[in-house]
Amino acid sequence: MKPLWKTIILWLLPLFVVCFFIWQGFFISSNDSIDSNLPSSKMTYGRFLEYLEMGWVKKVDLYNNGHTAIVEAIGPELGKQVQKIRVDLPASDPGLISQLKKAKIDLDAHSQEENNVILEIFDNLFLPLLLIIGFVLLFQYFMNNAGNAGSAMSFGKTRNQVQVELNTGVLFDDVAGIEEAKEEFKEIVRFLKRPESFTTVGAHIPKGVLLLGPPGTGKTLLAKAIAGESGVPFFNMSGSEFVEMFVGVGASRVRDLFKKAKNNVPCIIFIDEIDAVGRQRGTGIGGGNDEREQTLNQLLTEMDGFERNTGIIVIAATNRADILDSALLRPGRFDRQVTLNVPDFKARLAILSVHSRNKKLSPEVSLEIVARRTAGFSGADLANLLNEASILTARRRKKMISMHEIDLTIDRVVSGMEGTPLIDSKSKRLIAYHEIGHAIVGTLLEHHDPVQKVTLIPRGQARGLTWFIPAEEQSLISRAQILARIMSALGGRAAEEVVFGGTEVTTGAGNDLQQLTYLARQMVTRFGMSNMIPFSLESERGNPFLGRNMGLKTEYSDNIATNIDAQIQYIIQSCHEKTIQIIKDNRVIIDCLVDILIDKETMTGDEFREIVAEYTTLPPKSHYNFKT
Repeated sequence: MKPLWKTIILWLLPLFVVCFFIWQGFFISSNDSIDSNLPSSKMTYGRFLEYLEMGWVKKVDLYNNGHTAIVEAIGPELGKQVQKIRVDLPASDPGLISQLKKAKIDLDAHSQEENNVILEIFDNLFLPLLLIIGFVLLFQYFMNNAGNAGSAMSFGKTRNQVQVELNTGVLFDDVAGIEEAKEEFKEIVRFLKRPESFTTVGAHIPKGVLLLGPPGTGKTLLAKAIAGESGVPFFNMSGSEFVEMFVGVGASRVRDLFKKAKNNVPCIIFIDEIDAVGRQRGTGIGGGNDEREQTLNQLLTEMDGFERNTGIIVIAATNRADILDSALLRPGRFDRQVTLNVPDFKARLAILSVHSRNKKLSPEVSLEIVARRTAGFSGADLANLLNEASILTARRRKKMISMHEIDLTIDRVVSGMEGTPLIDSKSKRLIAYHEIGHAIVGTLLEHHDPVQKVTLIPRGQARGLTWFIPAEEQSLISRAQILARIMSALGGRAAEEVVFGGTEVTTGAGNDLQQLTYLARQMVTRFGMSNMIPFSLESERGNPFLGRNMGLKTEYSDNIATNIDAQIQYIIQSCHEKTIQIIKDNRVIIDCLVDILIDKETMTGDEFREIVAEYTTLPPKSHYNFKT
């Protein structure tokens, strides 16, 4: 830290220099103003001597060190009155003063202003000395602050701040839905607090822990919880902070980071988005040894090189584990890899319970229903959901968050902002038949998820929407469930064909057709759910450095490709025929539901099933054992 006097001088120096030039300009302008008060009429020096010989000069005032004279004279050229005339005198004329005294001329000399003398001394001596001192202080400032972003000397220094007494405000109790990962890190916290319990039996803590998982699953939050629980110095950096356009800068920053960490053991280093610096080597143009590779090499050396960094635990996070270098993942570097998946129902319920602690929820709010409706949401999505619901509640000037605000927020997050409702017209009726087609097919199929809501209120690009809610978490999906989803996706187009005819079908089923085609292709090429021999023909792996799909190549013959297309066509065609039959057999129910939907614009899943149950028997599903 710089002394206070240096800081004061550093900041006052520019102001002082500016004031000096203003001061100098003031005196220059003052001299100019003095010169402007002198008489405007001038006389040559030779003519002045002639006037002196003729006795026409009455008085002489000398200015500017004898270089200027104000002469009071009378002569034929000046008339009969005495006038003041300005005369510029030569620099060397020692006989002039004697001549003036001999002629008994009234002589007076005006000395130079003392301020001008002081200004001249300051200008020639003190100002250069002050500028030299200022440049020395500026150079020391840049050297001492080389770690700050944007400094000229900061290329080889880390930009992190060592927090000896870290207070993140996050503990393990604030992290929910990842109990297995918490157990892994509780062991690390125990080692940092009581290392003797491990070292007495010959155990040593892993050097590195790699957190893997999609965005928003709690990787950074978990790292903050570790820092909050252990209370050791915490280095928090991003992988992109190591990499610069200058060669060798990243490696220098890695060395500087671990040097600081060694002075603060035991400690934790957290590197977020490590894929920015730890991606596979040799993937650049020509496989050259670029700056990122040098940085990675230095990181590998620091983690498991010739010198053991005892007491330093490196925690890294990424959502792109497929591009990390294999040397980074071997034992001795990142010994443990902890995967944080998208939370299931129980995990979502626990996460909602944590994030709702400081929210004023209405007694009618059921977090279980919210957890069921938010399948596929990450922890960050759930936190944002409750925050958006709070904002909507405040906007409506309510004191407590109700289930209605949460439902609207979920709809907005999933499908976009609410649009203007359609007027009662042919377009609205066609959309109603399309959405009812989805809902009726999904409801009458035994292996399909139940309907949660059907609405004609536009959201995003969709003119109408039908939501289905899963009854339970499904890590495995059966062939019957996939076929049910394909038939439900075809329900909208099938309803348009049956009710309005093939010539009146619209483009509203474009997204549905993309989804069902993808499902049908996955059944044939990946899951072995077709009449072909059950083997995998395609994989999801691609070259991440060329684009996910650019590096893919077919691993089968043209004959098999033809069979694949035939199987996909067969699956979609058979599902389409069955869907058309369901729509025709339940035309009366569909017409009744369409009239109600046009009138109400939104129907809940319970209302929908009650109306359908009046006309036909619902399939025996366990999905209906809870309220949505």
